[in-house]
Amino acid sequence: MRSTGSDRSRRRFRCRFVIAIAFALGATAAVAQLRGHGGPVRALAISSDGQTLLSGSFDGSAIRWSLARDVAEQVLRFHSDAVNATVLLKDGRAATAGADGRIAIWSAGKQQPDTVFEGHTAPIAALALSPDGTTLASASWDHSVRLWPLNGNASRVLEGHSQNVNGVAFSTDGKAVVSASYDLTIRIWPLGGPGSPATITLPAPINSVAVSADGEIAAGAADGKIYFLDRSGKPTGDVAAGSSPVIALAVSKDNALLAAADIRGAVAIIDRKARLAARKLIGPGLPVWSVAFMPDNKTLLTGGADNLIRRWNAMSGEPIGATIQENPADPLSAYAGDRGAEVFRACVACHTLTPDQGNKAGPTLSGIFGRKIATLPGYDFSEPLKKLDIVWTPETVSKLFEVGPATYTPGTKMPEQRIGSDEDRKALVHFLARATKQ
Repeated sequence: MRSTGSDRSRRRFRCRFVIAIAFALGATAAVAQLRGHGGPVRALAISSDGQTLLSGSFDGSAIRWSLARDVAEQVLRFHSDAVNATVLLKDGRAATAGADGRIAIWSAGKQQPDTVFEGHTAPIAALALSPDGTTLASASWDHSVRLWPLNGNASRVLEGHSQNVNGVAFSTDGKAVVSASYDLTIRIWPLGGPGSPATITLPAPINSVAVSADGEIAAGAADGKIYFLDRSGKPTGDVAAGSSPVIALAVSKDNALLAAADIRGAVAIIDRKARLAARKLIGPGLPVWSVAFMPDNKTLLTGGADNLIRRWNAMSGEPIGATIQENPADPLSAYAGDRGAEVFRACVACHTLTPDQGNKAGPTLSGIFGRKIATLPGYDFSEPLKKLDIVWTPETVSKLFEVGPATYTPGTKMPEQRIGSDEDRKALVHFLARATKQ
């Protein structure tokens, strides 16, 4: 929680670490945006039938969504850092990869991964699934690409890049892997033997790569351009998506369109055949970290730094639907006029106040005073918190928000946020003392 010095802004501070399950809003649910992550949405993967979405976030979680009902069906918590990449496997399972350098394979409904692949020594930035569904490829900031057979066989390491590898994709025939690096190169790695990769040097560092069904390679660069290459690596043209670095790419299923998202929050829709930026999707001006086309080829999903997954009509450039609220009911309606309740208001998305409501993104606060930190049964606390010798009292809760979570509870996943006003901190702890008493 952060105070900005004005009553209005204090009332509007946000509990940014929420991973609340989204609720549908009646008949409008099927066209609504998705709110559920407590951090920027870093990765999106859509099933071939358009019914399921798997999103990954800087908040360390992945969410499996039903796109037919616009509800979160499962929250996957395993990674100790940002989830940078997600893939839906052909057997119904899911893969997530994180800044912790690990890949987790999940079965639907299970709370822990079936398998964990380890080997990278730096964050994994991207994942790709082979056309036959048997192998994952991962791109890492340890300057390598790894190939992971899903049958459990040993991984294969592809080395040669001199800087972070930011993107990876399989060729359409599955006979090669394409990698993109900040070292200005695209590498095309043959998989049929020990041959050396084709190395293509481009004018700018490369942040992302996509391969269309006809074999064409598109590379999104830090100079705001998309560079096109044929399947052998021969340059075939480029398009200026904008003036800001391109950080995410997606090709429509019919191969007609390419979506290129940039660090300033715009998404260029590029006509591949005409080699031009046909239109731009303009959001709130925050970075768009992920893009994915629906199977209808005209609906685009974007994940951004505002923690939202948005729908767009890629043909018109217009947004689709309204934002889902975390809860259509107001859990604080009984505390109208209470200053402490107003300070707490944003945190209702993260915490509940009574035992019957259970845990959400954070543990329930029911009975918090007198309880030692990280001891509530049934909640998976991070290991650093379990080692702290803090008992929650009005004084310690007030101190948490006076100095900030990073200082008071080192190792927490809460973003740094403070309440600078003594009066607001007092009002908050007085409210909690009343509302959480068992």
